Amino acid sequence: MAHPKKTPFTLDVVDLIHRPGELRERVIDTTAPEGWGNAVIGVREGEPIHVAARLESLHDGILVSADVSTLAKGECVRCLIDVDLAVEVEIQEVFAYSHDEAFDYEVHETLVDLEPVVRDAVVLSLPFQPVCQDDCTGLCPQCGVRLLDHPGHEHEAPVDPRWSALGPLAELSQDDKEKR
Repeated sequence: MAHPKKTPFTLDVVDLIHRPGELRERVIDTTAPEGWGNAVIGVREGEPIHVAARLESLHDGILVSADVSTLAKGECVRCLIDVDLAVEVEIQEVFAYSHDEAFDYEVHETLVDLEPVVRDAVVLSLPFQPVCQDDCTGLCPQCGVRLLDHPGHEHEAPVDPRWSALGPLAELSQDDKEKR
């Protein structure tokens, strides 16, 4: 397997390797190296990411427990306004000393790369259909006005096209009706 390139998410664990019971705490303050998310909402490239990690040495590898916080930006799927969503996730993953199918991640020489773990946890925590608020009523299907901004917004009931020929009769004044 290829060695991880040194990134802000890469931690050196030389002081923990093969020392069960040893514990270290590390803080990573960096930015998203690329956009994480989907077309509707995601963490944009350059957005600050804070990772408070706790690394514990085990017999099989290094257990990484971390609290991750960042900000996702997108748009409400109902009314299309911008949405900012605070993202806070917890991760816990074992980085094995040697390749083992029981573990998804490995310690490479003396390094652990938290980027894929953090990225996956953040992306999986994002809502599939973000809304600006739970009771967002969306947009008017006829004119597109945002209904939360105009609570009493209504349109006249559409006229059945079969009755549209009678429309001019409604416009006649009372005098015109009496003359006929």
